[in-house]
Amino acid sequence: MRLLMVAPPGAGKGTQARKLAAQYHLEHISSGDLFRREVEAGSPLGRQAAAFLARGDLVPDELVGDMIKAAILDAVQRGGYVLDGYPRTLSQAREAYEVARHLEGVELQAVIHLDVDREEVRHRMLARAGAEGRTDDTSITIDHRLDVYDELTRPLLDYYAQRGLVIDVDGDQPIDDVFADIVSAVDALASTGSPTT
Repeated sequence: MRLLMVAPPGAGKGTQARKLAAQYHLEHISSGDLFRREVEAGSPLGRQAAAFLARGDLVPDELVGDMIKAAILDAVQRGGYVLDGYPRTLSQAREAYEVARHLEGVELQAVIHLDVDREEVRHRMLARAGAEGRTDDTSITIDHRLDVYDELTRPLLDYYAQRGLVIDVDGDQPIDDVFADIVSAVDALASTGSPTT
């Protein structure tokens, strides 16, 4: 199974991606987690990414590409993946598609879109900042990240919808209800070979 989670920051895609990975024995590939590990390690990639992450901006494509591709190829060998945070732009999505078309068993099978109200997302992110001590979740940065999502990431939904891959899920529900809806859609995908919304 090869899945992508698309949702605004703070909508719960990381939580749902981890649950999906456990449910279906897939690798959870989070670009944010990968970059935070690089930043904490003080690696050259981490130092370059840190300034973008602190502002709430997307890390440039050239820094993201190689790191994510290696993780995806590794995950495919172990049964599949749930992508969380990549691709985030149309250029990343198109590049990933061109690469995947030439590699067997790598291309996405479905895109899970968690639809969550902007104010609810703001509330969740501010709560997360307090609970986890995340310095990248300030009120100003949250608004900026949501604006970046609307401008650069939300267009992915149309791109993937044209390929018949998008599964819309109401992300305003309790976590377990969201997960149940996702599992129902993924199970239908596994039995029919095409996403249902």
